[in-house]
Amino acid sequence: MHLELNGTNIIEESERKGSPRQLFWPWCGANVSLLALSYGAFFLGFGISFIQATIAALLGTVLSFLLVGISSLAGKKSNAPTMVLSRASFGVKGNIVPGFLSYLIFVGWETVLVSLATLATGTVFVRVGHIDRNIAMIVGFLIAIALTVFGGVLGHSIIMKLQKWLTLITVAATLMYFVLTLDEVNWSAVSDIPNGSSAGFIGALIFGATGIGLGWVNSAADYSRYLPRDVSSKSVVGWTVLGASIVPIAMVIYGAALAGSNEELFGAIASDPIGALTTLLPTWFLIPFAVVAILGLVGGAILDLYSSGLTLISIGLPVKRYVAASIDSLIMVLGAIYLVWIADDFFYPFQGFLITLGVPIATWSAIFVADVLIRKKSYDESDLFNEQGRYGAWNMKSLALMAMGSIVGWGFVTNPFASWLSWQGYFLGVFGGKEGVWAGANLGVFFALVIGAAGYLLTAGKNIRIENNTP
Repeated sequence: MHLELNGTNIIEESERKGSPRQLFWPWCGANVSLLALSYGAFFLGFGISFIQATIAALLGTVLSFLLVGISSLAGKKSNAPTMVLSRASFGVKGNIVPGFLSYLIFVGWETVLVSLATLATGTVFVRVGHIDRNIAMIVGFLIAIALTVFGGVLGHSIIMKLQKWLTLITVAATLMYFVLTLDEVNWSAVSDIPNGSSAGFIGALIFGATGIGLGWVNSAADYSRYLPRDVSSKSVVGWTVLGASIVPIAMVIYGAALAGSNEELFGAIASDPIGALTTLLPTWFLIPFAVVAILGLVGGAILDLYSSGLTLISIGLPVKRYVAASIDSLIMVLGAIYLVWIADDFFYPFQGFLITLGVPIATWSAIFVADVLIRKKSYDESDLFNEQGRYGAWNMKSLALMAMGSIVGWGFVTNPFASWLSWQGYFLGVFGGKEGVWAGANLGVFFALVIGAAGYLLTAGKNIRIENNTP
């Protein structure tokens, strides 16, 4: 075991090693969750056909992870974590704003993933019958916490190895699930599902982009920053997109086929996304299913914990990376205990809060990716840590864009997870209101992306092009 001592610093030349194909494992391991099977039902829930759901899954997943791949280029180019490189767009101090929001999302989702792993274990063992549900949940909780903390605290080297094994085990078990449930697919019923509206299709596409790929942009460079700067940029993007996309696409499509074949399963997934999947399985496969449910969710939680530690340092906490990750581990443990064993109705409102934060982060993602695309030179390493340098302390134009993207974005989304978020969707009147066909399309995320990218190109493009031509 090797404890990573690097934090937000630039990785030294002597430590840069490996090849882009190694990026396949962390991104595949983070996206093999069985939740992707349930996403197939969610896609059909937009009132679209199986073919439309398949196309939306392909486009939404690949396009969103293309942004993750481009973000990974920044790590290869300048060998620093994502939320340090973001200082070039927002200023050394101004980057605290997107950094803090990213931190909340990382900690929130790692807590949710561990909670889901715990709840899934309990649900599965209810069907097994002879094991107490609470004991099963405690076992699942301990396994999920142990693996997440082990990878997140020890750091990059352990994560790259651990994610490979998590991927191999989870993919093998998932393929077994496909084999055991293939006879449940009624292709005649699936093909008879009528085509839905353009609004439904676009809603499913945006749902796929936001629910599967977009949330990883703010951590992408964290896993590419150890690569040598002379490796192929196309390979960095290609291996990231391939690793992150291949399994979720297959699982969403197959999940849509299962849900489209079975109305009872389709309805059950809405209330119990993972537990509902066990109803199709023989009893002997339930324990392996519980294991794969835990490992699939843990793969994402590990990356969230590792990046949350780096982000906490980047916004100013003066501690070592592993100390920051340990602090986040404690928050995650306490949060998961509260969500699973104490809270009555906090879980879904909490998810709603995290989705709400996703709108400003979508604006940030567009700004950061635009910066990576138009910046031909590496970032100035010293100025990333110097308030008096070329990036300045506060970039008010970028912060204003983020505020504008958030205001517009929230106006075009609805959030059914919590009544206290009913204020969202205040601009949807132009598309038929909050009950109209476009209400669930999450157009606000698309508008936030456009505002961030187009606004940054207009306000910062000229200055960056000048930097590109400066010796």
